[in-house]
Amino acid sequence: MLITRASEYAILSLIVLSKADSPMDSETLSKQLSIPKSFLAKILQSLAKSKILKSYKGVNGGFALLLDPEDINMLQVMACVEGKTPTVFDCSISEVDCPSEKAHLCSIWPFLSKLQIKIDSFLAEMTLADILKK
Repeated sequence: MLITRASEYAILSLIVLSKADSPMDSETLSKQLSIPKSFLAKILQSLAKSKILKSYKGVNGGFALLLDPEDINMLQVMACVEGKTPTVFDCSISEVDCPSEKAHLCSIWPFLSKLQIKIDSFLAEMTLADILKK
């Protein structure tokens, strides 16, 4: 699946954080976005580990954007929270890496591979700044 709840919640969180004047904690974000706190906390920690967010500790702690919105692309965000590059299909992107070793017999693999490349390119070009403009 291309866009899971984790990716959706990550993008929604980034939108809110981009508009915040100060760091926001996971509980505040969770309530504002109606997202389970424990699930959101894991997403925010992943984004912080990937240097997309900065984590602040203490009473006024929370999370804030570490990068400018134009430097945060959606492929990067989705790969961070999913643990891998998002895919449209469960097939391998490379014919050589086909888990069933039957890529040479598959009549739709070339189409799916081209589609994946286009989607990866689109997501890599789409930034948080682009989403904020909409």
